[in-house]
Amino acid sequence: MVVVVDTISNPLRPRHPEKVNRPDSTSPPKPNWIRVRAPNTPGYAETRNIVRANGLHTVCEEAGCPNIGECWDKRHATFMIMGDTCTRACAFCNVKTGLPNPLDASEPEHLAEATAKLGLSHVVITSVDRDDLADGGAEHFAKTIRAIRARCPSTTIEVLTPDFLRKEGALETVVAAKPDVFNHNLETVPSNYLTVRPGARYFHSIRLLQRVKELDPSIFTKSGIMVGLGEERNEVLQLMDDLRSANVDFMTIGQYLQPSKKHHPVIRFVTPEEFKSYETIGKTKGFLMVSASPLTRSSHHAGDDFVRLRAARAAEGC
Repeated sequence: MVVVVDTISNPLRPRHPEKVNRPDSTSPPKPNWIRVRAPNTPGYAETRNIVRANGLHTVCEEAGCPNIGECWDKRHATFMIMGDTCTRACAFCNVKTGLPNPLDASEPEHLAEATAKLGLSHVVITSVDRDDLADGGAEHFAKTIRAIRARCPSTTIEVLTPDFLRKEGALETVVAAKPDVFNHNLETVPSNYLTVRPGARYFHSIRLLQRVKELDPSIFTKSGIMVGLGEERNEVLQLMDDLRSANVDFMTIGQYLQPSKKHHPVIRFVTPEEFKSYETIGKTKGFLMVSASPLTRSSHHAGDDFVRLRAARAAEGC
């Protein structure tokens, strides 16, 4: 049994990744399979202009996603609601930490407008952690889902939510708005939580995903992790079993990349062959889909993945 110790004394007190006790901060050199092209295409510029015109934030920019050039060239963006400042400071994340501004009541409508202008058939909405809000921002998620439904009724909606830790009724609010996919990332194996994700609780996240299925079995559930943070292979396989025990449909596994020298170092670069092995094993464990590769991210190819998810469910007759 893995025991995750609660270390939160004040969830709003900024934590500084550079002060977290971790291994030597030197990362190994990047292998050739991590290389990506620079974001300089006309499609990228058009997507950026639409995001800017509507005053929106994207996790693509704020978290320094390596796939931004590819995705924005195809007019795909993952919107980050509730501001650009997080109340937590996970050791892997490049989003800034502090006390956020009040919510923008017009944001749901602006996001729906951007979804329409980009012509998105599938939209992914994530957020910073908002431990300062009574519901963790759950109602803002629900308003955003409803605004997109009203403006773009044929667009499918995927949410990538925080854990809503200690926010009673928050999860139920989001599920009641009926997103097509509910994603909540575990990020890493439980033994790494105290150094990598100190504000979160592993088994709370597992239970949150399980609860989504209990509330609405029609919603696809999804979760992802990064590897290269010092985890052992058997820990990844146990995590897969934990997700399947919560009836999670889709798992993503990608390589952790260190955003800066103050963040947790990359312990090692996992080979493409190992990613392929994880994908194969995950499918044997019963996931409808597993996406595992060095550059896999939660929202990478999310629209195409959703089409495959529906097909996989139909093939199983459930």
